[in-house]
Amino acid sequence: MFIGREFELSTLDNLYNEDTFHFVVMYGRRRVGKTTLLTEFCKNKPSIFFVAEEYNDKIALESFSEKILTYFGLNEVISKFDSWEKAFLFLAKQAKDKRLVLVIDEFPYIVNSNKSIPSLLQNLIDHHLKDTKLFIIICGSSMSFIEKEVLSHKSPLYGRRTAQIIVEPFDFFDSIKFFPNYNFEEQVLTYGILDGIPHYLSNFKDTIPVLENVKRKILNKTSYLYEEPKMLLKQEVREPALYNSIIEAIANGSSKLNEISTKIGVESDKCSKYLSTLIDLRIIEKLSPIEINGRSRKSIYRIKDNFFKFWFKFVFDNKTLIEQDMLDIVIEEKIKPYLNEYLGPIYEEICLNYLRTLNKQKKLPFIFENIGKWWGNNPSKKKEEEIDIVALNKDNIIFGECKWKNEKVDINILNSLIEKTAMFNFEKKYYLLCSKSGFTDKVIQYAKDNKNLILIEGVNLLEF
Repeated sequence: MFIGREFELSTLDNLYNEDTFHFVVMYGRRRVGKTTLLTEFCKNKPSIFFVAEEYNDKIALESFSEKILTYFGLNEVISKFDSWEKAFLFLAKQAKDKRLVLVIDEFPYIVNSNKSIPSLLQNLIDHHLKDTKLFIIICGSSMSFIEKEVLSHKSPLYGRRTAQIIVEPFDFFDSIKFFPNYNFEEQVLTYGILDGIPHYLSNFKDTIPVLENVKRKILNKTSYLYEEPKMLLKQEVREPALYNSIIEAIANGSSKLNEISTKIGVESDKCSKYLSTLIDLRIIEKLSPIEINGRSRKSIYRIKDNFFKFWFKFVFDNKTLIEQDMLDIVIEEKIKPYLNEYLGPIYEEICLNYLRTLNKQKKLPFIFENIGKWWGNNPSKKKEEEIDIVALNKDNIIFGECKWKNEKVDINILNSLIEKTAMFNFEKKYYLLCSKSGFTDKVIQYAKDNKNLILIEGVNLLEF
């Protein structure tokens, strides 16, 4: 069953229906579902789907030729094309007056074996392909390669693309479509473990408990997910051991550059370059506090990919036990006691995205222009403060607190939020409480009596 990707499919279909030449660049991290998306798009369309492999140029061209000639039923007449140029010119002729989709998946592989491919495509697009009805989609998993070698102004292909699509991991709301039998808490836990990577999500079954899935599909030494983060890093970077150390440091609480560099024993300048690579790979992200009245402070780093976050927090540090097949000990003593703490920031992100949805639906007191998290110095208290969610426009602001706890949020949480945000001056202030377990009667009554309090239970907006 195909799940999600409505925007991407709609975008591709709209371009396809224009019935003119298109050169679409699609990219996204490995396992994110690019090939599945393209396969779905190509259904019931005249299409040639070529998946490149890590071959040398001769074998790659032969494989490309075979795919084309087989599609047109000419493989017994013509054995292969003598060059990539002749192959594309043949396709141009076939698509002169009728639509034809050409997908080249893992495009970086053929460029790595023949560096002239981008220049060749540039020339072909400019002089031959642009006057046809060929619909070319090149796709790649190497994010940095696509951005630097295809989209960059230094690339021969710069300016030739007619569209670019970044395939991101599913958000929480698409991810839970894989698990209709799980309750909300189980769905958040599953998302917090696997992120929104379709290939990972399809490995879990919602007919068994989440942690039993973890035991079978992640902690099991024969499961591919057991070594997945290490294997992905080996494919993308030259010094995987050092990158492992950086991710582990962040997973265990180091968030500032100096903290990370000290933890791994590498100078800050060098560490910063490694962090930039991990950002390009979408494994970590650099966050800055949202600016309120000019108050902000320095950026921090955190793991963006939930699967990497979970793996380095609970698998990487417990490999000695796992290798001894002491999986129940890992589950009961090393994972379960820390899950609420682990899921707190993940629930914050889910609520933040839910607010974006409510904003589009105009269900909030005002339309916000910026949203994020804030941390910095409270001069009146002379201490550092954090605010989980801040959403604002010029005149209005929402301050939010998220609680992933097995107890109802009481009025003291609201009072604390009001107190620590008193230093910010806005025409209208609103307060938001998000809670996994609901709210006490005092909080609910306050919300009924005051229109400046927004309550979200789970991911449901409470209306009074």
